[in-house]
Amino acid sequence: MKKGRWNSLFLTLAVGLMTTGCGAAVKDAAANAAAPAEAYEMAYEEAYDTSASYASSDIYTGGAQAKAEESGEADAGEGGTEVYSTQRKLIKNVNLNVETETFDDLLANVEEKTRKAGGYIEQSYTYNGSSYYGGGRRNASLTIRIPAENLDEFLSAVSAVSNVISRNESVSDVTLQYVDLESHKKALLAEQDRLLELLDVAETIEDIISLESRLSEVRYQIESMESQLRTMDNQVSYSTIELYIDEVEKLTPVKEQTAWQKISVGFANSLHNVGNGLVNFGIGLIISLPYLMLWAAIILIIVLVCIIIIKISRKKTQKKGREQSLEQQKINDETVKK
Repeated sequence: MKKGRWNSLFLTLAVGLMTTGCGAAVKDAAANAAAPAEAYEMAYEEAYDTSASYASSDIYTGGAQAKAEESGEADAGEGGTEVYSTQRKLIKNVNLNVETETFDDLLANVEEKTRKAGGYIEQSYTYNGSSYYGGGRRNASLTIRIPAENLDEFLSAVSAVSNVISRNESVSDVTLQYVDLESHKKALLAEQDRLLELLDVAETIEDIISLESRLSEVRYQIESMESQLRTMDNQVSYSTIELYIDEVEKLTPVKEQTAWQKISVGFANSLHNVGNGLVNFGIGLIISLPYLMLWAAIILIIVLVCIIIIKISRKKTQKKGREQSLEQQKINDETVKK
């Protein structure tokens, strides 16, 4: 009897242990199957934990500090953490309108000064001033890229050899935008590294396809952001100058003139314009001589034809009048005879 009880107890314990072991095995299998998905979700959350990435980003800290400070000196924050100011990202653009009496010399001078400043001419358009009647003036439009540190020196050099009519400067601060792109890029790089780690341990085809698809998207976004950052770096490093050059016979005064100076200059300009007008009229007249001669010949032919027609019409009228007179005379003679 006791032996039977011991056998029953042993059997019950064995069944319980087997049940517990099977349950644990099933749980382990389920956990292993869900591991890639959970790991991927954790990787995504860690990569895009904005509070962590922004708080630990030196660039972002420096960008915020640069917003409040002009100097680049490091300051000690609370808890001994070093917070430093990163360099501002400033994009400078300048529009410059100038006049010159020596067009070719100024163009050559601008090209030489551009090379000396370490810049280059990105785009150039030149109009040679030719026109049908002559008297045209040449002009040019140049897009010049100059290193930002040499911008003021270059503008001063161009102003010294030309007559500046207008100058417009603009500065765009893209520091925060640059910092945001840089931080987002770091988050994407962290996600890329985690995806590569998960790809190495992935076992199912579905997990591999899902990870590779997301990896392609991440790499595309990284390349796009790197392109934007390179473009910003280029715009910050090289300032853009839109230079417009006009050739003139007399430079426009840029200083305030007295009343007598305005009268004398205006009178001289009027005489000059009258002389140019007469010269251009003579040039236009000589150029148009073949047309004038052709029209004169056509008009002469028309006049001659009209004269001939009038003469013929008069002769017919006179002849008809004489005939009528003769007939009337005959009638009168016959009346007298009767």
